[in-house]
Amino acid sequence: MTRRTTAIVVGAGVAGATTALALRRDGLDVTLLDAWEPGHAAAASAGEHRILRSSHGTDELYTRLSREGRLGWLELGEQTGQELFVQCGAVMLAREGNTSWEDASRATLSRLGIPHFVAPAHELPVRLPVMDARGLAYGLWEPEAGFVYAKRATLAAIEQLRREGGTVRRGRVTTDRDEHPTLDGKRLTADVVVLAAGAWMSDLFPRTLRRMLDVVRQNVIMVAPPAGTTGYDHTDLPCWIDHGNHAYGIPAAGGHGFKAVLVWRQLSIDLERDDRIVDATSIARTRRYLSSRFPELADRPITQMAVGQIANTADTHFVIDRHPAHPHLTLVAGDSGHLFKHGPAIGRYVADVALERHATDERFRIKDRGSVSLADRPQ
Repeated sequence: MTRRTTAIVVGAGVAGATTALALRRDGLDVTLLDAWEPGHAAAASAGEHRILRSSHGTDELYTRLSREGRLGWLELGEQTGQELFVQCGAVMLAREGNTSWEDASRATLSRLGIPHFVAPAHELPVRLPVMDARGLAYGLWEPEAGFVYAKRATLAAIEQLRREGGTVRRGRVTTDRDEHPTLDGKRLTADVVVLAAGAWMSDLFPRTLRRMLDVVRQNVIMVAPPAGTTGYDHTDLPCWIDHGNHAYGIPAAGGHGFKAVLVWRQLSIDLERDDRIVDATSIARTRRYLSSRFPELADRPITQMAVGQIANTADTHFVIDRHPAHPHLTLVAGDSGHLFKHGPAIGRYVADVALERHATDERFRIKDRGSVSLADRPQ
């Protein structure tokens, strides 16, 4: 195996930051590049928080990665003296008549020895008194799940990279007609080059990746729970995933309101021109959802709104593979909205692929993914 001593990672989001840190810990001289200041508002990793849970249907790889990611965030929190992961639990709400994904997740969690339990329908009003549990068959509970403070965790990884001798630079990387990454008109030169520029990967690699990626916006709304109540706080309420309504959320924590997100895949976004403002239609959809599942919050004031972007693949699997024409170049794309929970585990995985310690998983390869609908595929 060829000895590699230098690495350049492009993109200071969660994938790039954790990959750069993993490569630095492998002894490489690492430079992390981003077009903006790390944590800038347009970056998908700059949001307030993300759910971390291990339920992924029958898929053992993602289940294991999420558990490894959880440990990675806990370790990074200890190293940087910050609370990055909050263990408040997470509940998957299985709707009546369609519990196949939750049933499969239960079997996988049991097989891998991951703590979980099932709360039957009649217990949900007691365990989740602020939620309207009508139409639910049961709740699949992961007590060791929770959420990661997203921007804080990304910046912590970058802070630790600097502390361990890595370099962080500002610079806008583009690609030439052969899809070689360039900076200031010169090709990037290092033993290892990793491109992890999130939704911008489609434009950076139009020949290799554009056909595989669908870049959409994701609107996030947070509302203020009623004054004087604690039932919506993370100390009393877990994170929740409501697949039957294509929704998920995070309880109030860290001075932020109650987060409710509807997965509405049809919203396109122009990364360079569109304002990051939540539209009135999305607000109305969210309020309608709250009125059915969390009725006390339906008319509560909105305290925060955010717009992020997601690069989806048709099968929802990541792209982690070498460029077909440039073997020294590793591409990370297609987070499909569920990469953050795996965090440091993905950074370690990408670093090992880039260093040729193992081949990438077949599902992560650059190939034709087809046009599978994302609407009913839980993330």
